[in-house]
Amino acid sequence: MGTLYVVGTPIGNLEDITLRALRVLREVGLIAAEDTRRTRKLLARYDIHTPLTSYFEHNKLTKLDTILAALREKDVALVSEAGMPGLSDPGYELIRAAIEAGVPVVPVPGPSAPITALVVSGLPTDSFTFLGFLPRRAQERRQLLQSVVNEPRTLVAFEAPHRLLKALEDIVAILGDRPLAVVREVTKLHEEVWRGTAREAIAWFTEHPPRGEFTLVIGGATEPEPWDEARVRAEIERLLAEGVSHREAVKIVAEASGWPRREVYRLALNHPPAGLEPAGG
Repeated sequence: MGTLYVVGTPIGNLEDITLRALRVLREVGLIAAEDTRRTRKLLARYDIHTPLTSYFEHNKLTKLDTILAALREKDVALVSEAGMPGLSDPGYELIRAAIEAGVPVVPVPGPSAPITALVVSGLPTDSFTFLGFLPRRAQERRQLLQSVVNEPRTLVAFEAPHRLLKALEDIVAILGDRPLAVVREVTKLHEEVWRGTAREAIAWFTEHPPRGEFTLVIGGATEPEPWDEARVRAEIERLLAEGVSHREAVKIVAEASGWPRREVYRLALNHPPAGLEPAGG
């Protein structure tokens, strides 16, 4: 029986690969890659000619049996599009399947975008919570942020450029104006680390349209400041303007502010749904 090697590969700069990783990629019988085009560039750079097969989100279930069959005869290296396999990519399913089949699983450590961003953020690194990719849907994203509103550890998350501003707005609304670092294109040609507060980040990236791959590092919760009525009203208005229902807006604001839901509901009654006017003359 072969061994499944979980191999870390560069997240940008192709020089960020270990000698051990190069040796393993040369010696295994097969490489299972999330992005074969990107992996081929890495293999060509180091003159490696090991056979390659694709293993990504949309074929991971159909490819499992094929890769497990290969592992009965030879060693296989699992590589993600970038960084360590198994973090926010389909490698997890293959690793679990290999373990259940009794296949030895051996890590070959390498670069990791969350850790790289964390250590240059300037925020506490002794303890942190990795959120993966923030949800694409606004309501799901807000629910995730609400679930960590009282988390004292530093938060780390991935976000796409076209959703960055909306995510920052939700961070301000739900987590507050926290210190954060926005790490862009880490280890690549246009690497940038922006540091400040969430509100300052909104202003900056409004003026400088975001491009590239982003990792957000967000300060953990401190002792919460009480919300005054003006802030509660403003947040209700913002959520309703975005099309959130009265019921959901009341729930979100009550949980974030610590106000009794009935009081938030009372204030929300003064803000009719979009397109409707309050009754009366």
